[in-house]
Amino acid sequence: MGREKKKYQSGAATNFITRASAVKKLQLSLVDFRRLCILKGVYPVQPNNPAQANKGKRAIRTFYRSKDILFLAHDPIINKFRAHKIFARKVKSARHKKDWTRLERLSENKPGYTLDYIVKERYPTFVDALRDIDDPLTMCATFGAMKKNAKVESRLIPICSRLTMEFMQFVIASRALKKVFLSIKGIYYQVEVQGQTITWIVPYLFTSTRPRDIDLRIMSTFVEFYSTLLGFINYRLYSTLNLHYPPKISLIEKSRTTDESDTSTSFCMDKEEEQERVAAMTLDLAKVSKEPIGDEDEEENVQDEELMADGTLDTEAVQEAKEERDKEKKFKNLFEGCKFYLAREVPRETLTFVLRCFGAQVSWDKTVFIGATYDVNDESITHQIVDRPQQKKEYLSRYYIQPQWVFDSINARLLLPVEEYFPGVVLPPHLSPFVQEKEGDYMPPEKKTLLNRQHGINAAKPEEGKENEEDAEEDEEEGGNISEDEEESHLTEVEERHLSQLQRKQDMERRSKQQEIKDTSKLSVEAGEVKPVDVVYEAEKEARMERSLQEMMMTKKRKRLYQKLMKKRKTKQKQVRKLTSRREQYDSEQKTQKKKLKTSAK
Repeated sequence: MGREKKKYQSGAATNFITRASAVKKLQLSLVDFRRLCILKGVYPVQPNNPAQANKGKRAIRTFYRSKDILFLAHDPIINKFRAHKIFARKVKSARHKKDWTRLERLSENKPGYTLDYIVKERYPTFVDALRDIDDPLTMCATFGAMKKNAKVESRLIPICSRLTMEFMQFVIASRALKKVFLSIKGIYYQVEVQGQTITWIVPYLFTSTRPRDIDLRIMSTFVEFYSTLLGFINYRLYSTLNLHYPPKISLIEKSRTTDESDTSTSFCMDKEEEQERVAAMTLDLAKVSKEPIGDEDEEENVQDEELMADGTLDTEAVQEAKEERDKEKKFKNLFEGCKFYLAREVPRETLTFVLRCFGAQVSWDKTVFIGATYDVNDESITHQIVDRPQQKKEYLSRYYIQPQWVFDSINARLLLPVEEYFPGVVLPPHLSPFVQEKEGDYMPPEKKTLLNRQHGINAAKPEEGKENEEDAEEDEEEGGNISEDEEESHLTEVEERHLSQLQRKQDMERRSKQQEIKDTSKLSVEAGEVKPVDVVYEAEKEARMERSLQEMMMTKKRKRLYQKLMKKRKTKQKQVRKLTSRREQYDSEQKTQKKKLKTSAK
């Protein structure tokens, strides 16, 4: 006879453990346990059978895997948490007894810990860290834009802003920016680093209130780990480009701006001046050594020539790869040779980062922020970005544009016409570059015109069509001012149409009478008429019959799947029709408004 198996001694009851039991086993407080789980990347799980995992109890519990708790039990950071708890108790006792010498000695010997080994443990390779950098960048950008708060350590805010700025400087140096989108949540950036696509959000620099349902202490624990991870990644990325870390300004750029810094307003102390100039993102960074790293384009061209000589690659494939590479190179130098001047009212940091990623020179008023490289009086400025309809003084040698032109040009991968973005002009819709329309999806007319511009096909036709329509409408509106000869010709045309309609009615009545006489007469054989065949209708009918036969031959499982797909397609088509009708209604409303404005102006 085998031993009888006891209940709840195996399976889910032993594989999972409740949070209260885990805290008791590790001998930690709930705050320290939550902090430890965040740092080590251990999260709650939901078992398939919660009642069995909770040993027959139906109460709602938070479960963890038992092997994860055993893994946490041997971590050395637990001893650091306990040492900090003892230190806090000693500080409280010394403060209560007013023993200031002991309190000073304790503050000098405050226990600390590092998270370097946890980063190496969670991300064994650099590619793994790059894949998971989206959340660290978003969190550090959010905390960097925060105000000082009692629930957040004051040292975390400057660290987060510095790390975010260092990563943005790397993106500028490597020209890795691909897409930008201004949304309600914030500014979306997408870059490509070492084959990995990274997308993060940067909040707007508005004064906002903190939501009460967010626990900043938990978020600061995440930021504590993310800042360590981002520091490792920045150091590795800077070393790949042969740049100093922490970043420094090159001596050439520093000597070029010495005269300007003497005359400019002093924003900070001498020690912090270089850091602020790096944060301005208008100057190139210094390199570790002057020895140039091999040019990637030259190496790739040599490899292509060798492969073509060997005959291992198809010439068409090599030609397509070269064209793609040339397009990418042209896109990276989109604003090369352009000099931009930013007005006070535009977002300085965002526009500087975006423009510098594509080779442009950027400056602003010296009294706004440190790092300005030229004044507004410079005649070589090509574009001035403003967000006001009127300017005090305008220069004929430059374009005055709204900030949206920069972002739309980057997403379109070409320089769009500046006429649509002049100050005071109603801007075109800001389309998201992250939305890729598939076959059958709704595509707005602005996206169609943008695709035509990218391919260079009928770039000016939509605008010409709109102008022709407006001219025709104007002609219709001005129809009241017609001469007498035109009125007479119009009346004669109407009379001719009326007479032709009367003749058609008389012919129809005559034919119907003849048909009645034929029916009443004796039977006779007449020549038949060939009925016209609708080829398209017949082809569609045959396709429907084939589809119904195929559906009859399907199994029940495949038939359900097919019906589900067809239902999804029908709902998609219905949504497309709905959006197109809304757009048509909106366009008609806009036309009526324009007509009213024209009539009121007259």
